[in-house]
Amino acid sequence: MSLMGSAVVFLVAAVVAVPIFRKLKLGAILGYLVAGVIIGPSVMDWVNDPQTILHVAELGVVFLLFIIGLELDPKQLWEMRKKIMLTGGSQLLFSTVFIGAMCLLLLSLSPVTALVVGLSVALSSTAFAVQLMEEHRVLKTPPGQQGFSILLMQDVAVIPILLLVASLSSGDVASGPAWWISVLALCAVLVIGRFLINPFLSLISLYGNSEVMTASALLIVIATALGMQEAGLSMGMGAFVAGILLANSSFKHQLETEIAPFKGLFLGLFFIAIGMNLNLALLVSEPLFIVGASVLLVAVKGSVIFGILKLAKQNSTDAVRIGLMLSQGGEFAFVVMSQAEVSGVIETLISQQVTLIVGVSMALTSPLVILHSLWFNSKNCPAVYDSEPNEKEPKVLIAGLGRFGQVSARILTANKIPFIALDKDPEQIEFLKKFGSKVFYGDASRLDLLRTAGIGKVNVLLIAIDNEQEALKIAYLVREHFPDIKIIARARNRMSVINYARAGVNTYVREVFPAGLKAAEKLLQAYGFDEAKAVRTVELFAKHDERLVDISATKNLNLQQMIDINEQGKSELQSLFERDEKGIDR
Repeated sequence: MSLMGSAVVFLVAAVVAVPIFRKLKLGAILGYLVAGVIIGPSVMDWVNDPQTILHVAELGVVFLLFIIGLELDPKQLWEMRKKIMLTGGSQLLFSTVFIGAMCLLLLSLSPVTALVVGLSVALSSTAFAVQLMEEHRVLKTPPGQQGFSILLMQDVAVIPILLLVASLSSGDVASGPAWWISVLALCAVLVIGRFLINPFLSLISLYGNSEVMTASALLIVIATALGMQEAGLSMGMGAFVAGILLANSSFKHQLETEIAPFKGLFLGLFFIAIGMNLNLALLVSEPLFIVGASVLLVAVKGSVIFGILKLAKQNSTDAVRIGLMLSQGGEFAFVVMSQAEVSGVIETLISQQVTLIVGVSMALTSPLVILHSLWFNSKNCPAVYDSEPNEKEPKVLIAGLGRFGQVSARILTANKIPFIALDKDPEQIEFLKKFGSKVFYGDASRLDLLRTAGIGKVNVLLIAIDNEQEALKIAYLVREHFPDIKIIARARNRMSVINYARAGVNTYVREVFPAGLKAAEKLLQAYGFDEAKAVRTVELFAKHDERLVDISATKNLNLQQMIDINEQGKSELQSLFERDEKGIDR
């Protein structure tokens, strides 16, 4: 089948399978897996070379780890170092020992084969587990962070495991990049990420367009991943490091917005490719062994992770849920088994059995997590996750940090009120960063970027940009998709106020009006009015003008009607002043 034909098959499979499985509340991941099995060699055989497709689809894991890295502050990662080493290392050690021992004692495999099998299935699926944790909204909870620490340690351990497999076949570590090349590559990524990427992105934002920014984001991720792979490290680890280095960058939200669609597509393709690579003939010929081994794998890994999380003082409900989410075998088992088979460390049949068991364990994970959630809800247990609002989480978003927006930003900063600020001018961003302002590059009129920046969590939006048409677009967009957010907008004139009111803006600040009123007050005093009379006159005018603007906005009047109201307002204002003058005289 042609490349375009294969693409159509993948898209149709995803479009049909995923909604069905979501409707059945079985999750999108299981839908992708089943779709892959159906279109793969074991059933319909519509797509050729599933191994190559799996290799390409690993970009989904790369993009996922890059985005996770973007969301992790380097300080936060440093604080997680003990969790990563202790929690992740313990899981890898105990899972390998228990599974390897069962292979040795129950299946009579050789010690070397048992060790390789134990190591390969001790690795969970980063893509699968993270996707599950995101779907169930537990990734950023304390137990979710413990689970992520385990996954991160597993990713770090992949290269040593592959080197060990190679050494078992030849008695020595296989030829490949020397350790110093890996260290040099890591240092190069650190230097480039720290000093070169931000100036590069600033240049692109000045002279490129949105398509060039998308291409630049893809270039950063893929080039870093491939460079690390060539140096003997994993692509995912390279992307993760690149993400961490850019976590405090002004372009953080823009990069995440550009990469997110590709992450979703390639992750879906990745799970489809895993389904395609499963040899169902073995399941038909040895159903009890394959299913039994898959259940045993889930039980052993889940129990190990449960025990580790309990020792880490997590409650039982959290420990069970995270244990189930990480209990499946992972995508790296395919890589380890492939190398072990080529190296002659294990037989082809064992390699096929292990990969099928890993695939079945993935298929079991989603239903088990759902069953656990149903059981948990049926018991009417109190919520166990930290649902307290995070006081450090920004509740204000400022769109546009020019002179107008900077005033609000400085007052918020002085009062230690966290906020998010977006601006499209990279030179302005760099200038403001010198004074300690935290502002991100991005077009606030893009819904996807607003979502990435976290607008769903804020209570107030200040629209402070110069361009009125863009400001109106933002107002309409936010009011449609986030109706509960209070919107405050910068208005240049009366017409701006009317347009903003129609767009659903809650509060507007007239840019020139307050200064004009103050000038009028001083003018009246200079003319001979006493201070109290001048202030009173200006206040009456301000209230009258605000009432006329409100009428024009709420009644949706056309231009002629607004002119008529303005003429009527002149006589009303004169009468108002005359009545007030008599009242003052009396």
